[in-house]
Amino acid sequence: MNQDVKTKKLTAVAMLCAVSYLMVVVGRIPIVMFLDYEPKDVMITIGGFIFGPWTAMVISVIVCFIEMISISSTGIIGCIMNILSSCCFACPAAWNYKRDHTVKGAALGLFFGIIASTAAMLLWNYLLTPLYMGYPREAVAAMLAPVFLPFNLFKGGLNMAVTLLLYKPIVTALRKAGLVPPSIHSAKQQTTGIALTAFMIILTCVLLYLVMTGKFL
Repeated sequence: MNQDVKTKKLTAVAMLCAVSYLMVVVGRIPIVMFLDYEPKDVMITIGGFIFGPWTAMVISVIVCFIEMISISSTGIIGCIMNILSSCCFACPAAWNYKRDHTVKGAALGLFFGIIASTAAMLLWNYLLTPLYMGYPREAVAAMLAPVFLPFNLFKGGLNMAVTLLLYKPIVTALRKAGLVPPSIHSAKQQTTGIALTAFMIILTCVLLYLVMTGKFL
């Protein structure tokens, strides 16, 4: 990789980090109890789709560290939880998309990310939430199925839908700016199918949110 390519990649990654952090600052949505939805994983995953799973991991660490020292009140344990959550979602998605560079590969990778991040967060919330939130472990265990499970499915599903909608416009803009090389894959993107799939996932997430918050009649 020559110096010019390295510089362009660093610039693109820095932009993705900045936008991801901005999504944390302005896009945080309280969902249930102390759990908030932050759309930063969308940009982290898009970075992984463009440059691979290792880049997704690097962006996760950078953004979560900046979040910890600037706006977070949960300290190093909260930072570790954020990194684990983001990496477990974005890295499997990026790995599968790198292996199968198609719409199907992207969707399947995102599905793997939902499963991996949900399973990981159930485990790590049980282990670490009592340490940084002060909840008794028995209370955390009682919240795993009714609170943490639907929240993480909601978060993963919404991240999947938004990633499917935003990936193509963002990567196209980066290519026009000369920061990302042209695609070597000629497969046509099924934009209508992607939009319909994303819409159905978002609708499901909205219904899940209404159920979690007790607003579903």
